[in-house]
Amino acid sequence: MALVSRLPPTKFFLHDNARIPIFSSSPNRTPNYFSRSKSVLNVPPTTIISCALQQGPASSASSSPGQGASEEEELRVVTAIQTSYNDIVIIETREYRALLLDSTQNVHSIFNNGPDKWTGSYWDEFAALPAIIPRDGPVAILGLGGGTAAHLMLDAWPGLDLEGWEIDEVLIHKARDYLGLSALERPAGRLEVKIGDALSPSPEASRRYAGIVVDLFGGGRVLPLLEEEETWAELKGRLMPGGRIMVNCGGIDIVRLSWAPAWELNPTIRAMRAVFGGGSVAELCWKKAEGYNYMALTGPLPDLDEWASLVPSQLRDNVRQWRLVGA
Repeated sequence: MALVSRLPPTKFFLHDNARIPIFSSSPNRTPNYFSRSKSVLNVPPTTIISCALQQGPASSASSSPGQGASEEEELRVVTAIQTSYNDIVIIETREYRALLLDSTQNVHSIFNNGPDKWTGSYWDEFAALPAIIPRDGPVAILGLGGGTAAHLMLDAWPGLDLEGWEIDEVLIHKARDYLGLSALERPAGRLEVKIGDALSPSPEASRRYAGIVVDLFGGGRVLPLLEEEETWAELKGRLMPGGRIMVNCGGIDIVRLSWAPAWELNPTIRAMRAVFGGGSVAELCWKKAEGYNYMALTGPLPDLDEWASLVPSQLRDNVRQWRLVGA
């Protein structure tokens, strides 16, 4: 096992848009960051990297507990590979494993080693969805990634009929090996993994879902197709009566006027409103999750107190933050 020499701790924010520094063996050089041109893909999987994790302010989305805390961590690279779709890197600390993808090396999945699976980030929000959708239908995750949302949803709702879509087959293999995904899969589990483009027409397009989770990113941003009204019209057609879609909408459009309503600064929510929010009865809700992520939920605003009574205690305050778009 190769140990990289320790340097004075470097502070950075570990959140949904995080970059993690790797220290070179020369103490006179500054940290190298994961990138496509010079990345951890060239670091042996047994390498241990030393850095300091500092939580960002309240406006940052944290993937670890403890706002404002700073502590030095050793991160071990357990696997690293480049595919047609991603630069896959999985790192490990004593407490969790994290999946980093694409040239930005954003954190796309967290797998906690201990019994507490909650992340303190937007993935937790998805685990509240089954409480407000029909009980007799399947739930699809578009953008399964390393399976964080699937873990949380099945932990809270063990009987859920879950279908996860992921375009990168190699990523699925790595998630099975290192992020506990195989334990969720059928026949023993409740998750059926589908390899393919979740937004392209397929034989599955005729299936109707009680709920759809959308968490589709590329190159560090929401897929451009999610900013188009036609995409949401098609996804709306995949819902059974009473079904809902919950979406990680990413960040806001900072070039727009600052006095616009907060939801209007997010291009994905703007596109969704044209499909779900244009009638006499508003059918689109939004909230700002922990950090910079905005979330959207289709359908009328649920009874928030009733919803809170149906979800795990860790989610009760979260669900009370939803608001109707335009309200």
